[in-house]
Amino acid sequence: MAHNINDECISCGSCLPECPCDAIAEGDIYVIDAAKCTDCGACVSVCPSDAIHQA
Repeated sequence: MAHNINDECISCGSCLPECPCDAIAEGDIYVIDAAKCTDCGACVSVCPSDAIHQA
């Protein structure tokens, strides 16, 4: 099951370098591509706004 990013996202970019699958796209609110996400959870621990959750 992939992770997703909710509207608590502050677009800080902390999660981008942590994703080994390049599944996170930048934007006003970042988005995780469910087809690329391997559910490793590397992005969750670095998110300062606790915006990343398992879908």
